[in-house]
Amino acid sequence: KERAENDTQPSFRIENAEEIAERFLSRIDFPPTNAQRRAIWEILQDLSKPRPMNRLLEGDVGSGKTVVAAAAALLASRAGFQTAFLAPTEILAHQHFVTLERALAPFSISLGLLTGSQKRTASSWDIMVGTHALLGKRAAFRRLGLVVVDEQHRFGVNQRAALLQKQEARSKKQGNVLPHFLSMSATPIPRTLALTLYGDLDLSLLDEMPKSRLPVVTRIVPPVDREEAYHFIRNEVRRGRQVFVVCPRIDASSDQKEGKPISPQKLLMADVKNVKEEYKKLSENVFPDFRVSMLHGKMKAKEKADAMERFRKGSTDILVSTSVIEVGVDVPNATLMMIEGAERFGLATLHQFRGRVGRGAEQSYCFLFATEDGMAARRLRALVEAKNGFELAEKDLEFRGAGDIFGVRQWGVEGDLADAIRDTALVRTVTREATLLISRDPKLTSYPLLKRSVEEAEDRLHPE
Repeated sequence: KERAENDTQPSFRIENAEEIAERFLSRIDFPPTNAQRRAIWEILQDLSKPRPMNRLLEGDVGSGKTVVAAAAALLASRAGFQTAFLAPTEILAHQHFVTLERALAPFSISLGLLTGSQKRTASSWDIMVGTHALLGKRAAFRRLGLVVVDEQHRFGVNQRAALLQKQEARSKKQGNVLPHFLSMSATPIPRTLALTLYGDLDLSLLDEMPKSRLPVVTRIVPPVDREEAYHFIRNEVRRGRQVFVVCPRIDASSDQKEGKPISPQKLLMADVKNVKEEYKKLSENVFPDFRVSMLHGKMKAKEKADAMERFRKGSTDILVSTSVIEVGVDVPNATLMMIEGAERFGLATLHQFRGRVGRGAEQSYCFLFATEDGMAARRLRALVEAKNGFELAEKDLEFRGAGDIFGVRQWGVEGDLADAIRDTALVRTVTREATLLISRDPKLTSYPLLKRSVEEAEDRLHPE
């Protein structure tokens, strides 16, 4: 609210903004979709307004969100401002760096990469791509004008605000523009979906996919059909395709290895597949004639990069991994995603896993291996049935609730409020009426009860 009301700050002033955007779109590697053009136009309009942008860019994996963000960063640079591009993992940060470097090559834009494994500091780049390292002291922005957060559900509410708050304090002192905020997600979490419907976030929806992209066939595989699934995988690899196998854990618990008593919580995890054991089983017993490798978070940065590069180049047939491959991995030749213990992952994560395949012209598949019934089965069926990420987010909203609208808890609202949030038509009507009311009476002078309710909500959001 404070950011939206700060109308005294200067807006971006970009000479020939539309011409720059058109020139950018004419030089990317593929014809832009109408949805991408529409999103870039909406962002361009936001950048010219006197208040900071607060927009969610939502689109399925492969719909071209990074290209839209690149256009926004280019416009920010032409206005004399820097962009911070925040990603949740080093793999994704590297992927974005390469994509942005390629897309912006004709425009003399300087890019830098800053991650936790690097020791250097940075301040002079036009675009700074990085992980949580961008939140620390090593990233000293001269004039930050745009913050892009990819896979925003991977960051906490307070983390997502850290960059903005740090720069806002500096901007007020120096009289600079407050930074604009662009959040990107392939599957908005329920809290974000609710905030979008309530009007806190403006929404740009990339609802078009490249013409060559085929929907990924998703199946829940019962234990009795495991051998049949292995047979299908074998045929895919023989056709020259590659396979991801994802497990919830890296290895067995240390308690099991040392013979110590196992707690009830760890007992529940005792039968969960882990990367190290699954790698050994697949490479030695199931697919000894194929090239199998593994990838997990405890490996050194160079080991992870090497494993991923071998898979990307086709030197590995089957990659057994943890969730580190959830985002930032683009291997068009990979056509099959096999997820062990699928019920232990959230819907957003499962949707991202599925998005690792189907990036080429060949038909791709996602196999879900579950070990529980009930709610888990219902969630997995939602993944099978959902046609896109936004539809899946609405299912997640139905299952989990919308989160604390006036706070930081991201799921679990109960009662009438949760029911109201699910009524999209009602929320849109209320949002429209609230906007008209504020335009007529910004201080709510004629509505004392409503004004008191708003003030109480603000007190909960910003307690002293």
